[in-house]
Amino acid sequence: MSVLFVSGTGTEIGKTVTTAAIAAAAIAAGRSVAVLKPAQTGVAAGEAGDVADVERLAGRVTTVELARYPEPLAPGTAALRAGLPPVRPHEIAEAVAKLDASHDLVLVEGAGGLLVRFDADGNTLADAARLAQAPVLVVVQAGLGTLNTTALTALALRTHGLDCPGVVVGSWPSEPDLASRCNLEDLPDAAGAPLLGVIPEGSGTLPPDAFRAAAPGWLSPTLSGSRRP
Repeated sequence: MSVLFVSGTGTEIGKTVTTAAIAAAAIAAGRSVAVLKPAQTGVAAGEAGDVADVERLAGRVTTVELARYPEPLAPGTAALRAGLPPVRPHEIAEAVAKLDASHDLVLVEGAGGLLVRFDADGNTLADAARLAQAPVLVVVQAGLGTLNTTALTALALRTHGLDCPGVVVGSWPSEPDLASRCNLEDLPDAAGAPLLGVIPEGSGTLPPDAFRAAAPGWLSPTLSGSRRP
């Protein structure tokens, strides 16, 4: 894969840390990496956004942010309330193509879930991924309820004609409960795609050197890692 969209089953589930881990593993494997954030919400001008977190954790990555909206809302709503233009799918696809021409791997981190609206026309990350002809990795929760949201996201991907190479658990608890342990086995069935990684809870707070050293062990070889099933 030279382009990979990173979406999720909801918000605050570890998409940014997962994106950073994939970037770190790819860099360790000798690949050049770019990270694109089409729409950053809930961050004021001058504040560090998601791409800054990825760069801090992963290291030498090219980062691009297409738009920023101050309120922590869906991109389409945040753009409308701020009186700013929304990000359109073709703009995302064009940015992806430009980065793809000069990097081995382009990671595109979405906002919230797959079908969060980017504009008043109802366009979503799925529409951008379809234009870019790129697969979508799904970051999921560990605990109770994740099988349903994972299955729904997988269904949405199939409906949009998009490939899902696999799922990653974005925050694996240090003391997993019964549901989490069972979900680890059941997630591939719910997603119709393999489990490609498990990111330990709190990984985003690790010192950058420790994060980069550990990241390949969290991810499968499909994502330039060394984790085995």
